[in-house]
Amino acid sequence: MRKWLGVMSLLLLGCRERATVGTGPYADKVAADMSQIENALGVKYKTVPKLEVRSRDQVRGFLIEKLHEPEVQKQIANQEAIYKLLGMLPDTLHVTDLFVRVLSEQIIGYYDPKTKVLYVVNGAPEEYAGITIMHELVHALQDQYVNLDSLQHITGDDDRAAAIQAVIEGQATYEQIYLMSGGSGNIAAQLPGGWEQMRQEIREAQKTQPIFASAPMVIQETLLFPYINGADFVRRFHGHYGKGRLPFDSMPVSTEQVMHDTAYFGKPRDVPSTIELPAIAGTVDQNDFGEFGARLYLYQHTRDQDLSIRASNGWDGDRYALVKTPAGNAFVWVTVWDTPNDGAEFMSAIDAVMRARFNIVPRVTGEHRHFEAPKRTIDVDVREVGGRPVVLYVDAPAGSNASLVDFSKVKVVPR
Repeated sequence: MRKWLGVMSLLLLGCRERATVGTGPYADKVAADMSQIENALGVKYKTVPKLEVRSRDQVRGFLIEKLHEPEVQKQIANQEAIYKLLGMLPDTLHVTDLFVRVLSEQIIGYYDPKTKVLYVVNGAPEEYAGITIMHELVHALQDQYVNLDSLQHITGDDDRAAAIQAVIEGQATYEQIYLMSGGSGNIAAQLPGGWEQMRQEIREAQKTQPIFASAPMVIQETLLFPYINGADFVRRFHGHYGKGRLPFDSMPVSTEQVMHDTAYFGKPRDVPSTIELPAIAGTVDQNDFGEFGARLYLYQHTRDQDLSIRASNGWDGDRYALVKTPAGNAFVWVTVWDTPNDGAEFMSAIDAVMRARFNIVPRVTGEHRHFEAPKRTIDVDVREVGGRPVVLYVDAPAGSNASLVDFSKVKVVPR
C-alpha cells in the first residue's frame, strides 16, 4: 500500500551533505532519510535500521507465508463468512487469494518488526523505492520505542486493532507527506484544497492499481483506513501535542477515537462500553466492528454517505457472534448507543439497508422489526440495558430458529 504516494510531487528537501550508513544498497538514502525523520519527529533512532534487497518472488512468498499462518487464516475465514452473509462480499470471492494479488501488485518494500529489517524489492523503480524507504524507516523508528509486532497481534477486538494500525501507518504516511512537502509549517495550509484534497489524491491514486480498484468496497476501505484516517489522526495529534511525542504512550482504543476529536482529545475520552454476550450455541467467532465497520455496512447497501455517517455516529460499543446452525451460518450483532435517538437512527438506517438490499420492509411489533428476506430472516430489536439503548440484530437462515440469543442476558459494562 505504498505506491499511492508516487502520484504526489517528489518534493525533496534541499541538497544536503549525506553521511554514509554502511555500504549496502540505498545506504546514502537511509542516512539522509533518518536525519530528516528525526528532525520531523523530534525523536532519535537508537540504532541504524538494517536494509536488505529481496526479489519480487521472495516478497510474494513472504506475503503468502504470512497470510497462510493458521491464526491468520482462521481470522480471514471468519471475517469472509460474515461479510458474505451481510452482502458485503460476493459469494465466489476467496479473500486470501485477493489479498495476495492486491499486496503483490502494490508492495515495493516493507519493514518486518520480527527481523528488524527493512526489505526493498529488487528492481523497483527508483522513485518508488525511495518513497517506500522513507515510509518504512518511520516504522523502524516506531519499533525502537514500542514493540510493533506485539501491537499488531491483538485478537478478539478488531476495532481496537484497526485503531492501532491507523496510528502505525498513519504516522508513517503523515511524516512522509510532511517531509515531501518541504518539512515545515502546516501541511494542510500548503496543499491546494487542503487536507481533504490529500485524502482524495490518495483515493484517486489507488484507482490506478487495477486489482485494488476492482476489489469490493469493504476491502478497499479497510485497507485505506489506516493510511487516510490514520494520517489525519496523526496530523491532529501533532496539532495538540507538537513534535517530540510519539502517539504510542496513549493509543486510541477505537476507530471512533481515530475519527472524532472529541472522542480522543476530549476530557474525559470517549471510551467504548464493553458488551458481554451470553453463551450462544454454535458460536464460531466473536469480535466487533466498531463505528467504522458499522458505517461501512450501512454504506455498502444504501450508498448514502450522509446517512451512513449520521447513523453510525453515537456508536458506543458493539459485539458480534458468527454462529453455525444446522441450516447454515447465522449472525448476532449487539450495538450500544450514546442516546435513544442514536439507537433509533441506527434502527432507521437498518430499514434503509433492507429496502436497498432486498426491497423489503419490516413487520413492526412495538420496537421489534422482522424482515423476511430471500433465504434469510432478520430480526432487529432495541431495549434499554443498564440504562443504555442497545440494539440486537439477528440474521439467520430462513426457516431456522432466529431466537439465538436471550436479549435479557446481554450485559453492557460501562466505560
